[in-house]
Amino acid sequence: MAGLLLRFLYHTAPGRLLLKPLTARGLSVACGRFLDSRASRVLIPGFVRRAGIDLADYESSTFACFNDCFTRRIRPELRPIAPDRRDLIAPCDGKLTVWPIETDTVIPVKQSQYSVSRLLGDEALARTFEGGWCLVFRLCVEDYHRYCYFDSGAKGENIFLPGRLHTVRPIALAKVPVFTENCRAYTVIRSETFGQAVQMEVGAMLVGRIQNHDGPGPCVRGAEKGYFSYGGSTILLLLPPGRAEIRPEILANSGTGVETPVKLGQTIGRATA
Repeated sequence: MAGLLLRFLYHTAPGRLLLKPLTARGLSVACGRFLDSRASRVLIPGFVRRAGIDLADYESSTFACFNDCFTRRIRPELRPIAPDRRDLIAPCDGKLTVWPIETDTVIPVKQSQYSVSRLLGDEALARTFEGGWCLVFRLCVEDYHRYCYFDSGAKGENIFLPGRLHTVRPIALAKVPVFTENCRAYTVIRSETFGQAVQMEVGAMLVGRIQNHDGPGPCVRGAEKGYFSYGGSTILLLLPPGRAEIRPEILANSGTGVETPVKLGQTIGRATA
């Protein structure tokens, strides 16, 4: 049913007329307020059942509101961080694709191309990633929605870029440059292992907020960076050229437009010698 609705919205003229109010931040903020209220607790049992969530995996099974459930914190032993500091880890649960950055442009298979300079709103910063990698982690509503720092180092300010809130499902990515239109937040991380990188959180339809914990200062590999409130979301990781090798099977999948499921803390690549 959801797929049919999204096809109508993104692939028909009447549907596209409805997209403007549906993707406005005001609607998502209003939904977020309801999902933060005690009244929203009635939605929790159905959500847990449909998403196949085992609440025994989490630190608490008692929730004050729906978003309290959605942002539940998993037991640490279920998301171990790869111990080798030269391992590139996934900063979140999700479906991963990896794309080379060539002359400022990322061109995914079956999706719209977009430029890193538009993504960041900073041409000088974007140039430092030409020849590097763009890692795209797409989180569905059933995924764990807390995320960590991909490496230790020094982080800058959290930079927020306002925009709309399209869904991040492939049906929308094929029609709209979602990542450069949606609300997003990013920070530059001077990684000890991988050089100067960018870790970015992209909001999506009905995501009330992107909540990052820390301001500028040191950051620690595997420590919680923040969380998304309700909705599917995306995390992007931009790596400079020559600093990381991605696992071959992930690159092979990405080259055919196939997403690779990953878990927070899992090894997805390796620092180059």
